[in-house]
Amino acid sequence: MDNLKESIEEFITAGEKKQTKKWSAFIESDVLNFFNTHGIEKLAIEDGGGNKAKLSRQKNDEVKVESSSTTIY
Repeated sequence: MDNLKESIEEFITAGEKKQTKKWSAFIESDVLNFFNTHGIEKLAIEDGGGNKAKLSRQKNDEVKVESSSTTIY
């Protein structure tokens, strides 16, 4: 479990150094890759600005992604 915690912390730190990207692109690339690499069954993520996503592994090993984003003008 400590390895997963360290991986999450490294992932977040690396993400802070990267250029900002769209929420949907972040979920469908970085988060999905992390989800698959670590064999996670369910994951909920929120950025504190109204953007949320849920990922879950289905019985046939497909990944279901639900996401919503909020844009304030």
